[in-house]
Amino acid sequence: MATLQIAANGNALAAPAAPAAMSPLRMWAAVVGSTLGAFMAVLNIQIVNASLADIQGAIGAGTDDGGWISTSYLIAEIVVIPLSAWLARVFSLRNYLLTNAILFLIFSVACAFAANLQQMIILRAVQGFSGGVLIPMAFTIIITLLPKAKQPVGLALFALSATFAPAIGPTIGGYLTENWGWEHIFYVNLVPGALMVGLLWASLDRAPMDLKLLAKGDWPGIVTMAIGLAALQTVLEEGNKEDWFGSDFIVRLSVIAAVSLTLFLIIELKTANPLLNLRLLVRRNFGFGIVANFLLGIALYGSVFVLPIYLARIQGYNSEQIGMVLAWTGIPQLLLIPLVPRLMKRFDVRLLIIVGFALFAASNFMNVHMTGDYASDQLFWPNIVRAIGQALVFTPLSAIATAGIEQENAGSASALFNMMRNLGGAVGIASLQTFLSKREQFHSNILTHSVSVFEEATRDRIARLTGYFMNHGVSDQALAGHKAVVAIALKIRKQANIMAFSDTFFLLGVALVVALLATLLLKKPGQLSGGGAH
Repeated sequence: MATLQIAANGNALAAPAAPAAMSPLRMWAAVVGSTLGAFMAVLNIQIVNASLADIQGAIGAGTDDGGWISTSYLIAEIVVIPLSAWLARVFSLRNYLLTNAILFLIFSVACAFAANLQQMIILRAVQGFSGGVLIPMAFTIIITLLPKAKQPVGLALFALSATFAPAIGPTIGGYLTENWGWEHIFYVNLVPGALMVGLLWASLDRAPMDLKLLAKGDWPGIVTMAIGLAALQTVLEEGNKEDWFGSDFIVRLSVIAAVSLTLFLIIELKTANPLLNLRLLVRRNFGFGIVANFLLGIALYGSVFVLPIYLARIQGYNSEQIGMVLAWTGIPQLLLIPLVPRLMKRFDVRLLIIVGFALFAASNFMNVHMTGDYASDQLFWPNIVRAIGQALVFTPLSAIATAGIEQENAGSASALFNMMRNLGGAVGIASLQTFLSKREQFHSNILTHSVSVFEEATRDRIARLTGYFMNHGVSDQALAGHKAVVAIALKIRKQANIMAFSDTFFLLGVALVVALLATLLLKKPGQLSGGGAH
């Protein structure tokens, strides 16, 4: 296997000098092993989110503080993604990837033994740091080790981690929690993790570490990026709970994020050896591909966030029932994604992306007329349409965005592409939390004003409900009347929530339409052969 060369400008992981010299078996073992790691890293987020209430209860964490179980993982993950290409050069790809794969498994098991919230937060942060390495490294290996004609197949495998894992995560998490206990959501990583480590161990060549690069690192860029991304991720995760800019904590973090990330941009554009080559963003396909990928992250993680809340809050589903509904956004992708590389050989990749975004948007627009009876049966076809759309989008979008990326810029491209999708997910969830709350208040005010005690229909409804409560064990008429008013208020609240969820799905659909428009600006690369990335 050819070794990975150090780029001349020192900012990224380059491709092998002679990919043809690699054994196909070892090459695919590296791709499968690394993509399996990326799949587990993404899957772990959704599995834990599906079981968060059970974990909070087991370790004695409150609802507010328990959110840090997820937040600590996400902060560590988004910070390490841009660092991974550089650190892989410092410690060698084999050492860096294997070490973090093993650490991910160790700290997965350790999380199951956490005795309190503080321990869980620390363990999840380390798990997120090691898991975050697996995502960009898998992408980099695909676009550097695989021949151009084989890259669509590798990107299809990576799509399983990017789109299939978030969709199937709540299903696995719900089943394990309901039937085996929350600890097993961490044990589930062990078997595929052992396979991952074995594949990487057998396929990656040993290479010497280059610790001298630590002294030459872009430390101002690293520090400002780490502080800025950590502060921004915390703002996005905790902002809605803290009432956004009504909280001094959120205001301070927002200022820190804005200043740090601004300094990071200035440093990266001026330094001779930047951590990330941000000039890639001005390239037409990569720039618009990043925009579409960011919006895809908003819709991908936003829909996984919104739908379980709707099913729990409105339909009263438990985590296993929610998982069974969401399974229909995952199972079809498992069947369709392997077929996408063949479609990329027959059709313009831009057409596949447009059709995928159109279907994904349509699946959200199908949910804009929800009622109190809108449950698993009604969600079946929207989920199927969504699954088809997601399956069609990611692989072609990854291929066309990275087409023409030079070997020395592969690490930067991988870091930016994956970081922006994750950041899109964080922005999407934060925005949707606030949007959902505001629209519920709006609809509740409208409905409350339309229900007046001066209306005969309202008085009749209160009278009937009062009679119902008195016939079912309430002897005091005043108490029965009060319960009747409360019942009407709860009915109004439920209807307002349903209307708010409908508005939220409409917003997700609009975001995907904008992503579709960005796709229209993509140019078909002349170097793209059979849909592959260069």
